Amino acid sequence: MISLTQNEILKILLKKKMLLIFMLLLIFVSLLSYGQKYSYDNNIKKFEAESGGVAYDWKGLTTQRLNDLEERSSNEFIPEEVRASIDREIQQLNYFIENDINPITPTASKFNVQFVEQGITLFIPLLIVILAADLVSNEFSKKTIKILLTRAVPRWKILFSKFLALLIMTTILVFIIAVSSTLVSYLFFQQWGFSEPIVTGFRLVGDQLNSDSTILISRFQYTLLIYSLLWFVSIVMASITLMISVLVDNSSSAIGILMAALIGGQFLQFFLSEWTLVKYFFVTNLDLTRYLTGSYQPIEGMSLNFSILILSAWAVVALIISFMVFNRKDVIV
Repeated sequence: MISLTQNEILKILLKKKMLLIFMLLLIFVSLLSYGQKYSYDNNIKKFEAESGGVAYDWKGLTTQRLNDLEERSSNEFIPEEVRASIDREIQQLNYFIENDINPITPTASKFNVQFVEQGITLFIPLLIVILAADLVSNEFSKKTIKILLTRAVPRWKILFSKFLALLIMTTILVFIIAVSSTLVSYLFFQQWGFSEPIVTGFRLVGDQLNSDSTILISRFQYTLLIYSLLWFVSIVMASITLMISVLVDNSSSAIGILMAALIGGQFLQFFLSEWTLVKYFFVTNLDLTRYLTGSYQPIEGMSLNFSILILSAWAVVALIISFMVFNRKDVIV
């Protein structure tokens, strides 16, 4: 099994797909980092121009916000959960002022989290598709599957070795995303920002934002949490991609089907959000990061636990189908 897995990893590396993925990442990360830096500098210039040439003073603006929050917190009529949320934000702003940290300045830690939050539903899944779409279908289209099946190895072991190799390469890909987005953005922003505090744990209850379960953690801890969710989503996408690769005999068809599912799922989520079945589609549940910020949930009844359960079910069913079809699939001589 180990030798089979090593052989599958070597196959992936020899196709130079990881190099292509790395180049795409560098291009997108560089463009987005430059764009964010350019936008930040322009906003500062615009603020100074509109204020009559007065130099931008983030401490003054932050102190003003802090005073407003302290005044609100002292109001005895506000609910306790709201007061708790305000007190956490006060802690956060005090930390920024005491440690001379501009809370709106772009940093590497902010960027790599934002990159995941924006890319987790389409761009990063497409990278997984590039990585895995031809894992099995290419063997059938090039007839190399006959060589594999002539070995005295059960079919399930062959497919399982491919799946293990895919898990390893997917984990490496997530690590590459984290490292490249951090290092490249640091070249533009010149600040790491991993020690900054951040408030997370908001959740929607009906139409109200509930903050009674929020916590104050460092950006480093928040980054680990975000990338843990990304790794889980990536493994689910890898499992579904493996299934499609088994079902079709052509790599381009596999890529086309998965791209159509990812893009079509976005349209379904946007236009048919009131249709109950939409929330059971895997694409609708990919954006797990929105639950950490209390972002608007497009479909009623969805939660972090719900989305993790649905994605897990999709991954398990995809693997079951993959092994069943692969074990019975005819090989044309």
